[in-house]
Parts: sequence; C-alpha cells; structure tokens
Amino acid sequence: MGIIDTHCHLDQIENLDDVLQRATEANVEAIVAIAMNLESSKNILALKEKIQTPQICIGLGMHPAETNLDELDELKTLIYDNKDRLHAIGEIGLDYWYKWVRNDEAKKEEQRRAFRALLEVARDLDLPVVVHSRGAWQDAYDMVCDVGVKKCVFHWYDGSLSVLQNIMKDGYFVSTTPNLGYNANAQAAISQANIKQLLIETDSPVYFLNRKTDEGFKAEPKEVWRTLKAYANLKNINQQEALAIFNANARSFFNII
Repeated sequence: MGIIDTHCHLDQIENLDDVLQRATEANVEAIVAIAMNLESSKNILALKEKIQTPQICIGLGMHPAETNLDELDELKTLIYDNKDRLHAIGEIGLDYWYKWVRNDEAKKEEQRRAFRALLEVARDLDLPVVVHSRGAWQDAYDMVCDVGVKKCVFHWYDGSLSVLQNIMKDGYFVSTTPNLGYNANAQAAISQANIKQLLIETDSPVYFLNRKTDEGFKAEPKEVWRTLKAYANLKNINQQEALAIFNANARSFFNII
C-alpha cells in the first residue's frame, strides 16, 4: 500500500529530482505541495507541470511568517485563475510565537487580515484549508468558524487540548509530523484526536531534532513513513490498518483521485 504526504513545501527542497526519486522508491504515491507566499505559489504551479510521479496536489496560500498585504490581491487573483487545478488553500493562518509578532498587535492584525481574506476565498471556492496556528490556536479556530469554512486541517497540531476538542466536535482535521515520535505536546494532542479526522505529513524540508537524544534529520516526503510509525506506536495500532485510514482521509479531504 502506498502513502500520502499531506504537507510538503516542494519548492523549497534542494536536489528535488533525487528527493522525488526516493519518494517514489518508498511508495509515496501523492504529495500535497503547500505554498508559502505569492512567489512560492507560482513556483508550485510550475513544478506541477514538470513532475509526473509522485502525484502532486497543489495548495496555494500565504504563510503567516510571509504575510505581505501588498501581494494579497495578486495572490487571490492567481488562486481564482487556477481554481480548477487546486486541492486546497494553504498554508495560511496565524503565528504569535515569532519574536517580531509576539508583542506587536499591528503585526498580529496584519496576519489576521491576510488569514481572513484567504479563508473567504477558500469558502467561496469550496476548497479545503490548511491552517498554521502555532501559538494562536484559539484565534485561528475562531476565525475558521466565523468565516464558515467547511473543510479545514490544523496542520502540525500540538496545541491546546480544549481547542482540539472543539476542532474534533466541528468535524475539522488536524495533522501530525515525524516529531510525534518524541514531542510530548504532539503526543498529548494526537493521542486525543479521532483517527478519522487525522492526516500525516512531513512539512518537508523542515529539520527535525529530538533534543533528548540530539538526533535529527532533514525531512523529505519519504519520511512520512516515520509519522505513520510514530502514530502506530503511540496508539498501539497496526501500521497497515492506520495507513488505510490515513490514505482514505487524505483522498477525501483533498479530493485526490
């Protein structure tokens, strides 16, 4: 059985041909390529035309770290012009942990403006949303609900259990990464998530570091197998049984054929 990496920043990966070859050899059958900003969105659209395997599914958006209100209208136009090629809007959201945002209400408001605008695009196009919510779990959840988005995944969720409970209750999703194998916050959250509302990912090419052992690695799509293994170990469930559910979740959520 193949596997799907539901969150990868494909345009940021070095030696991409080699990485994709390793993904294919590892039986990664699909990758959801997630954008960071306007330039990234254009790059991902171009990559989609060049890559045959694995299957590439596209999400266009503006990561909160890349918030640029001057580019917002052009990004929205790009999304509408390519709406039939998209599987998601993302990565979008809020992040209050950045030092330049933490104590700056104006910066937080810029993030909220961009987030709301792109949530409204997703709602209007009836596309699922990939949400970044680090340090802003409640605000991000509240805005998703307020705009009325139908399908949403709170990516790499390791936040508040009370917000997680509401996410599950409303039928939204969360996703997890290889850090599930060692991170206590991730383990606490994901252990409480309904597997039928859970996606697995790598967030490639992020670097994962287990500070307890000082062991680390740079993620690429094939490492989504690590995420699966970590979940199976955490929940004491058969890997193939979990994988079948995760694949069905991903295909349904992102409309992957």
